[in-house]
Amino acid sequence: MNPARQFQDLLGLRRPPVAVTFRDSAPAGVPRIASPGPSSCTYWKLAAEGQTFCTEAPDHYNCPIGAYVHGVDPPPEVMKELQGVVSTMVSLGYIRNEEVPGIPRREGSFGVAVYAPLAETTGQPDVVIVSGNARQVMLLAEAAQAAGIGGSSPAMGRPTCAALPEAMKTGRGVASLGCIGNRVYTDQGDDELYFALPGSQVGAVAEKLAGIVRANQELEKYHKARK
Repeated sequence: MNPARQFQDLLGLRRPPVAVTFRDSAPAGVPRIASPGPSSCTYWKLAAEGQTFCTEAPDHYNCPIGAYVHGVDPPPEVMKELQGVVSTMVSLGYIRNEEVPGIPRREGSFGVAVYAPLAETTGQPDVVIVSGNARQVMLLAEAAQAAGIGGSSPAMGRPTCAALPEAMKTGRGVASLGCIGNRVYTDQGDDELYFALPGSQVGAVAEKLAGIVRANQELEKYHKARK
């Protein structure tokens, strides 16, 4: 079975998984996004709604933090805005100056980013983003653990998009609690969070998921009986 279908059917996801692939240039037949979104994570929502498209560096300029995380080298005016946003966050006590250098960032030059529903993507994506409630992400995290790529660090927080380079760099699953900007731009529910998977490991995790779901169903019966 296709991994996207397995994730969707076994977890009962509200939104389908999204595949993100970074390339030097756009694949044949994949259009550039018609107009830049207000954030880089806005493109996740569009892909989950069924769209396949690519973005170029300028399409990320509206989101200075997202541009930084994706490895986009912004022009001076965007860099100035990034510094202003960070200064505001620091003044609000939202982030500390010393945290900034530790924010994960994609390595290498930015050509294009291709977004698509996982079920419709061709080739191996760099990272797959799954949105779900706590129970769904719990099951996915357990499947990742069973596949040998369980997260090696606590769930990440802001910025949400930092989960992408973290999954790509570590080759492991990454849980993200999200951030307020992401929730505004993507309509992510208050009860939902994310799990990012390196594209190379999606099949291995999907293979483990059915067994994990069955095990949890049996263990739920056991615990309810004891209760």
